[in-house]
Parts: sequence; structure tokens; C-alpha cells
Amino acid sequence: MSDNTRSLFVFFCVKLKLQFSNMNTIHVLFLWPPNPTLKRKIEEGVSSASNLKLWFPPSTDQKEDREKFCETHAVKAHIIVGWRPKREWLWAAKDLRIVINPGTGVQHILPLMKELNQERSVKLINGHGHAHLTAQHTVALLLSMTNRIVMHHQWMTEGIWRTGDENSPSIPLYNRKIGLLGYGAINQNVHHLLSPFGADTSILKRNWEKLPSKNTLLQNVKKFSPYELHDFLQYIDTLIIAVPQTAKTEGIIGVEELKLLGKNGLLVNVARGIIVQEKPLFEALQNKVIAGAAIDVWYNYRPEPDEDGRKYPYQFPFHELDNTVLSPHRAGSPFSEMARWDELIDNILSFAAGEKNLKNIVDLEEGY
Repeated sequence: MSDNTRSLFVFFCVKLKLQFSNMNTIHVLFLWPPNPTLKRKIEEGVSSASNLKLWFPPSTDQKEDREKFCETHAVKAHIIVGWRPKREWLWAAKDLRIVINPGTGVQHILPLMKELNQERSVKLINGHGHAHLTAQHTVALLLSMTNRIVMHHQWMTEGIWRTGDENSPSIPLYNRKIGLLGYGAINQNVHHLLSPFGADTSILKRNWEKLPSKNTLLQNVKKFSPYELHDFLQYIDTLIIAVPQTAKTEGIIGVEELKLLGKNGLLVNVARGIIVQEKPLFEALQNKVIAGAAIDVWYNYRPEPDEDGRKYPYQFPFHELDNTVLSPHRAGSPFSEMARWDELIDNILSFAAGEKNLKNIVDLEEGY
């Protein structure tokens, strides 16, 4: 073999190797610049996969620079991670296989994903890494309500000392009938946290054929299907809502449903505000149709300030009620908790290894 032939042969081998390498490299585009701690966790978490290339936008205050970065790199992306990918980025990513939404709500991206999947198959994954945090907040809201924490705190700040049981006594949980509306990651954790209280637990779940594995708590619960919503509400007195927002769940709790919950009924909503109709909920609390509510999710996330600069994320004055605990959609706090990202890392590694059984793939038709 002549020197020229050998050189030509080496050139084509190197070129073929580079092409093969590029074909097997999985490009992951993040739509926001994570803080240094999170970025290091993600990089270290996926370091065992040699076929991954991670792209993070520059840490800059200039939104245009970040968007230009995403636009440039979306063309080669196999995985896009972020809350609000632009339509042009999704369509430019011809090799796109997965979009990972790090939070639980996907309503904002569903129309785009449905449209995209008319042309090609791209999976949408919903993040549940903060489920344990949300469950903790859910139980905290329930206990704040049953033990009248906020009311007695306010009295103490006003110098009112030792009001006694004649004023807002606590409500024992051990004899309550707790109903879990939805049994995804959040309410499974809530169920575990509440189990020591010895309450009677019921669950309304869409599909009982898909039972959570190794959950011994399910042995002693009363089970309901969505068609039995009224029977479920009539049986329980404490409703904990943790279902996704879909066409089937929007507004499912209204006037009749709140009446069925009863005058001793308590409601905790950590799902989406729209699951419970706003006016019926306010009036049920105002008129003591139910005993109380603890709410973390609301109805207007861009409220206009009033004349005193105060912003209220609702149409009716829930803050004037004495039987309501208000929380500003912070059940998933703290965002800095690193364990919430383990699920994201696991899914990226699984895809890099060629596995198809990824966690929390969204059914685009069902909406979750």
C-alpha cells in the first residue's frame, strides 16, 4: 500500500469514526442555566454515560443570549429539558425524542406536544421529583387547619393569651375519614405520612389496575373509581386533592360536591385551583357548608394590585374568612433541594442506555 493510499485510508477511517461517534452521541439541551450546585449534580449524576453531551445556556441576565443559545443547539438535541420550549425549537430538533418538563403541570405544553406528535414520535415526561416535599406541605396544611395554628398564632400576636377550647378547639385526626382524591406520587406520600394518625382512609383513583408496587397501606383502604365521586365524598369528611389538571378534572368539585363533604368537612387542595370551582368554594366556606379549607393553588396567577398594592390570586376574598389557611403555591419548596432532580438524572441515563421504560411519561390524550 502506497503512502498516499495509506493516508487516504486513514483519513476515511477517522472520518467514519467521527461520524459514528456523532451518531451515537446523545445531546441534552437545558433551557435555563442551573445554579452551579445543580449543574454539578447533573453533570456528576450522568457522568457514567460516555455518550452524553450536555448543553447549558450561559448564565446571563440577557434573555436574548439564552434564547439564541437554545435556538442554535435545539437543532441537534435528542432531549430537551425545561418548562417552556418554544415551538420553533421543538420543530427544529429533528432528532428530538424526549421533552422533560421538570414540574408536574404540563397543560402549557400539551397543545404543542400533540401537534408535534402528528409528525413524529416525541415523548413528554412530567417531573415528580418534588412529590415528597409537596406531601410534607400538604400534611402541614392539614394539621395547621385541624389544630387552628394560624388563628391562635394571630391571637398571640395581638396579646390574647390562653384562649382555651371555647375558642377554636383542635380537631382530632384519629377519628376522621380521610379521602385522597388521586393517588399519584404526592398522595402516596401523604398516605404514608398520615398513616400513624390512625384515620380511616379512602382513595379515589382513575385506574386501580395500575397499583403502586409494595404499598402495604392499600390493604386497609376503601377504594373508589371516578364514577363514584359522590359516593366517595359522602363517605369521607376530609378531602385531600392531588390530581392533575385535565379536561376530566377541571371543576369537578362544585356546589353539590361540597355539600356532600358536609358541615364537618375539611378540604386541602395542592393540585390546581381550577379543580375546585372558585365561587362555590368561597360560599361553602363563608356559609359554613364545610368546616374549613387549606389551599396552596389558586385561580389568577397574575393578579392586579389593589389601591394599597396588595395582590390576591382570586376573585373572592378568601383572606377575610376565619376557616381558611392560605398558602402561595409553595408546596414544592425548597427548589434548591437536590434530591428532586434524581428522577431527571435517572431518565437521562436510562435513555442513554437505550431503555424505553422511562419514568412518568405523559399520556398526551389523558393529559398526564
